[in-house]
Amino acid sequence: MSFPETPVVIPSTSRFVRACLRQPVDRTPVWFLRQAGRYMPEYMVVRKHHSLLDICRKPEIAAEVTITAAEKLGVDAAIIFADLLLPFDPMGVSFEFLAGEGPVVHQPIRTRLQIDALRTDRTADLGYVAEAIGRVAKHFSGPRADGDTLGIIGFCGAPFTLASYMIEGGSSRNYIETKRMMYADPGAWTALMEKLLEVLTGFAAQQVKGGADVIQIFDSWTGALSVADYREYVLPITTRLVKAVQALGVPVIYFGVDTASQLSTMRETDADVIGLDWRVPLDEGWRAVGHDRAVQGNLDPITLFAPENVLRRRVQEVFAAAGGRNGHIFNLGHGIVPGTPVKNVQYVVELVKEFSAQTVRA
Repeated sequence: MSFPETPVVIPSTSRFVRACLRQPVDRTPVWFLRQAGRYMPEYMVVRKHHSLLDICRKPEIAAEVTITAAEKLGVDAAIIFADLLLPFDPMGVSFEFLAGEGPVVHQPIRTRLQIDALRTDRTADLGYVAEAIGRVAKHFSGPRADGDTLGIIGFCGAPFTLASYMIEGGSSRNYIETKRMMYADPGAWTALMEKLLEVLTGFAAQQVKGGADVIQIFDSWTGALSVADYREYVLPITTRLVKAVQALGVPVIYFGVDTASQLSTMRETDADVIGLDWRVPLDEGWRAVGHDRAVQGNLDPITLFAPENVLRRRVQEVFAAAGGRNGHIFNLGHGIVPGTPVKNVQYVVELVKEFSAQTVRA
């Protein structure tokens, strides 16, 4: 397969990008997974008039909610408002979001015939995401009051996670059909991985060309795999995706949930940053990943419901575990959930800035 010819870009010099590359920074950068979402009143006003997919597919609206959240919280990076499953449309996989159920794929992909029918020649149809990124990048093009520029994050799902949605027909607890294909029909599994790799590489290239400084690859459900299965069925294709994105000239953040047992294997992707969820202490996770990699995380998202004294203690614990090393990006261990008090999210940003001023960097 051939990758799209996209000019290699010079990464932004924002503290966020420098932290991704483990370069010295004046303070620890902070942003949040799902920082534009249903916990924020401004977003819910938009949702009264537009569905989730409508927002994703209308660049002016996707950019608006992205910008609003970043400015309201005072974070160091804005992640574009989009959805992992958007590449399904140009591949010919029909899906929708049902209230209370999440994504539903109308015809799950279970056979080699279905896989062979998946298209890889319509990635350009996803150009609306790059357009939204361009709008956000233009809005934040100049330095802020503190002299730093805001980092712009694009993202895509990892091949395994997108394949699991395709095969299961939506979210899953046990991933029976996904693992059945992995074990019983490795030829079909490999063919599906190759098609996803081609589409995701092109999708990431569009986002970088649009102005993304960093690409985050979400392998949300890889924690459902044993280390042996991850190494055999997932690591090779994910590594190729990471390297293809890095070849575009931007750092890569690789993140999964419930992956404590996989961290030392995930580092083999050579991603610049490994995201840590809240189930592993940050210092333990960083040792598993290796201090030659940056890490992102890892406050429990539900801690954001706690009173300020608890929040303060927990944020301080994350800083203590980071040990003042270059290459720490403060974040949650997963996304902000609906109902989270916005003032608590803002308070955490203030705490990160406060504790950063007290940190002696190694």
